[in-house]
Amino acid sequence: MAKARNGRQTIIIESTADTGYRYTTKKNKREHPARVEFMKYDPVARKHVIFKETK
Repeated sequence: MAKARNGRQTIIIESTADTGYRYTTKKNKREHPARVEFMKYDPVARKHVIFKETK
C-alpha cells in the first residue's frame, strides 16, 4: 500500500514586538499557501501581540 504524503510543514512565527521571541507550529500548505499571522502571548513583552510567519 502506498503511503499518503503529509501536507503539513513546520513553520516559525516571530513576534512583531521586536523582542525576538519565536514559536514553532505546523500548517497545511495546501489549505493555507499564504503566510499566516496569529495573536499569541509574548513572554518578553508580557502581552499578546501578533506573530507573523518567517521564511
